[in-house]
Amino acid sequence: MTRALLLNASYEPLAIIRDRDAVELYMEELADPVEYSGHVFRSPSTTVLVPSVLVLRKYVVMPEKHRSIMLTTRNVCARDQHVCAYCRGHADTIDHIVPRARGGRNIWENVTAACRRCNGKKGQHTLAELGWSLDRTPYRPKGVDAHLLKTKPEPAWMPYLQVA
Repeated sequence: MTRALLLNASYEPLAIIRDRDAVELYMEELADPVEYSGHVFRSPSTTVLVPSVLVLRKYVVMPEKHRSIMLTTRNVCARDQHVCAYCRGHADTIDHIVPRARGGRNIWENVTAACRRCNGKKGQHTLAELGWSLDRTPYRPKGVDAHLLKTKPEPAWMPYLQVA
């Protein structure tokens, strides 16, 4: 099974969908193919090229609750490409930037990927106390960014993605 990138009518990445759903959207004239995967669906009377990227004909507004993803160690490490925010080594855990013991919240904007060594060194200290800084601002992945934490993007999608 292949996947397709679904773009809103504004060409904003909206979701990653199954190839069957992409063909269905195309056949029902709800979306137009922009790129093709090279795969083909066949029936006795029809042959359909499978879209790799397609754009909806009408703009849709996604509710905010459907735009995010659960806060887990796996997802935070994927968001940060498994790179420690402090030493740039391999990250396999997360660190609360403002420690929870000091009132820091367990939210996307307060966690970053870290290696075990740096996480242990930081402990319950703040970045200011240690003289450390972050080179990137933690953020809550939304929309297709959230989907991309779980999957590797297809090369054909790259021109349509802001994260590449």
